[in-house]
Amino acid sequence: MTAAPATQPGHQEPGHQEPRHQEPGPGPRRKAPRPLALLTAAAVVAAILALPLVFLLIEASGAGAAELASLIFRPLTWSLLRNTVRLTVVVTAACAVVGTAAAWCVERTDLPGRRVWAVLVVVPLAIPDFVVSFGWHSLWTWAHGFRGAVIVMTLAVYPLVYLPVAASLRMADPGQEEVARSLGVSSVRTFVRITLGQARGAILGGCLLVALVLLAEYGAFEILGYQTFTTEIFTEFSGYSFAASCALSLVLVLLSLLVLAGDGLISIRGHQARTSRTGPRVSPPRRLGWRRWPVLALFAALVLLALGIPVASALYWMAYGLPPALSGGANVSLLDAAGHTALYGGSAAAAATVLALPVALLAIRHRGRMRLVLERSTYLVLGMPGVVVAFALSYFTERYLAGFGYGTAPLLVACYAIMFFPLALVGVKASLARAPASLDEVARSLGQRRLAVLMRVTVRLAAPGLAAAFCLVFLSAVTELTATLLLIPTGTQTLATQFWAYESNLSYSQAAPFALVMIVVAAVPSYVLGRFFQRPGQTGG
Repeated sequence: MTAAPATQPGHQEPGHQEPRHQEPGPGPRRKAPRPLALLTAAAVVAAILALPLVFLLIEASGAGAAELASLIFRPLTWSLLRNTVRLTVVVTAACAVVGTAAAWCVERTDLPGRRVWAVLVVVPLAIPDFVVSFGWHSLWTWAHGFRGAVIVMTLAVYPLVYLPVAASLRMADPGQEEVARSLGVSSVRTFVRITLGQARGAILGGCLLVALVLLAEYGAFEILGYQTFTTEIFTEFSGYSFAASCALSLVLVLLSLLVLAGDGLISIRGHQARTSRTGPRVSPPRRLGWRRWPVLALFAALVLLALGIPVASALYWMAYGLPPALSGGANVSLLDAAGHTALYGGSAAAAATVLALPVALLAIRHRGRMRLVLERSTYLVLGMPGVVVAFALSYFTERYLAGFGYGTAPLLVACYAIMFFPLALVGVKASLARAPASLDEVARSLGQRRLAVLMRVTVRLAAPGLAAAFCLVFLSAVTELTATLLLIPTGTQTLATQFWAYESNLSYSQAAPFALVMIVVAAVPSYVLGRFFQRPGQTGG
């Protein structure tokens, strides 16, 4: 009887057990280490963004509970609450309808000139809200109050819904719609249950941004004569009624918390759009047939109302009387104002994008309750008026830095970066979600340090999305008004502040050039955003 052959490497006899001293298999048994560096960086960013809220709490505690309660529970507060909530609900719903419908037509139909429309429907995002209101109110007196605010804000912010919904429809797997149609489900039911279901998260995300932007808007409502929390807060701050303004600001922050909480509950119960593992599968565009002409007319009307009227209004007032601002002189030079605007906006956009990187990495690549708390807390600043953020920075500068940096450009840039950080976070998160984490692991296995992997692999893969985040913040910063009015360095002006000075004096012909240049300065990043969110290889009709 011959001896049994020796066991070959990789082969085991039945019942054979490995010796106890051997290393365990590759299966993960240990709990993944906590990303302490990312947690620390994200916590520092969240602490910086919490400064305005800390300022409110300090001022409110100094006023006393009794006085604070009397300032909050008064008829004026209930009137402001009704105006703010009513406008937010109506405009958010209108933006959801307009943005979703426009995204579906561009991404899923054979609409003629889809590439052109994909850019034109985004460009209105470049026009400041107060410039849109100026365009409408200076031409027609009926564009006033609640009606004017609904029209102006819907036309100004609907791209915040269009952009994420277009991206969601582009990445969604069309197989579910094909299965539904093959089972005899009507086109309308397929659209409502499948298409809108897949884009539900994107629609809610866009509506969240719209609602928070509405809660913090000031310039457009002031021009239109519609009283909200922001207009009253700015009035109280200007009159040095800090206790009253802080009381109203706390109510506004509470509204923002309710919006964020409601969005979180709906998002948890919702579902994400299903995407292909190897990339999105493009389905043939749906034929509009005879409907293409009414749809084209609606697109033309949308672009005309959102883009054409503000531009036409500026050109009209420029032709009405040539303002001296074009050549400088006693007034600020148009070129100088444009230069300062671009410099401050670009610096703030770069800072916000860099600060958003650790928070986005923590949110995308790691799980945990702390991650969720840190990420969600950064959105609160969108619900705070620019005047509150500006006064918070001024307060901490005066109290803890002995006035160092007050009235300087870095403080204004820091204010912009804090105010519009959530916009950068949305763009950075979207870009990192598309960058496969496996490539980072491969680079680490080759001996690369974490910082080198971040710069050479992660950032390069996410570069297009980072550029989109930069553009989103830049668009908002170059058109910001209230914080700029308070923190602008002495002797300098931006396009927004000089426009506001002329508009407040009813010097429409002098304000018009600044409005037009603001549109031109912000049109370039809007074009970049429109191109970025287009489907690769999409062709127009």
